[in-house]
Amino acid sequence: MGKQAYKEILSKEKETTNVELKQMVERVGRRIAAVSAMPNLEWEFKVIESEQKNAFALPGGKTAIYTGILPVCLNEAGLAAVLGHEIAHVTARHSGQRISRQYLLMGALSAAQISLSNNSHRKIILGALGVGAMYGIQLPFGRDNESEADSIGLKYMARAGYDPREAVVFWVRFSKEKDGKAPPEFFSTHPSDNTRIRNLERNLPRAMMDYRASKTKFGKGKNFPIKTSQPTTTGK
Repeated sequence: MGKQAYKEILSKEKETTNVELKQMVERVGRRIAAVSAMPNLEWEFKVIESEQKNAFALPGGKTAIYTGILPVCLNEAGLAAVLGHEIAHVTARHSGQRISRQYLLMGALSAAQISLSNNSHRKIILGALGVGAMYGIQLPFGRDNESEADSIGLKYMARAGYDPREAVVFWVRFSKEKDGKAPPEFFSTHPSDNTRIRNLERNLPRAMMDYRASKTKFGKGKNFPIKTSQPTTTGK
């Protein structure tokens, strides 16, 4: 189902032609996937041209990030925070858990009966996969899932060689994007700013141990070759 949904989304979206952006996202994504709990999935990383500040990873490893969020990422470490979080949703099987819960609410169905091509299942599946909002179907991950993805993602980016302290800096920067506006799509269903940052800071000591133990360190990595949001001085 993840592969089906990914194919459908890409057929309706425009992939970037910026080779440098694609290479940077591919590089960071591959490094994080390699240290994840599921390194052998058929991981794919696409960059979609859109002002949306959004990203997603589907079961099976199909991942995309929208160019609108890259100025907020600012650099590879900021991107690693986003991709680490999304990849963690996959490795923690959050989508599968949500599909199971939804079908239990509807009544028992066999796996053979569940199909993205079945219109009666479509909204539930897309929502459970985490991409339903793109189709007007809002079924956000629960706060527990989001907090777990933050914790796991922080560990992944540190093990991949990106400074985990940049995750805190990224989320502070991202929270400022809401100033006087509706929350960005990627941010709207997540824990509050203060809660998220506090939880990340609580997990930083362990993540820093993973970072120091990583064989190769990239620190913040390269900055994105695009107009970026003003970097914040908040953070460590």
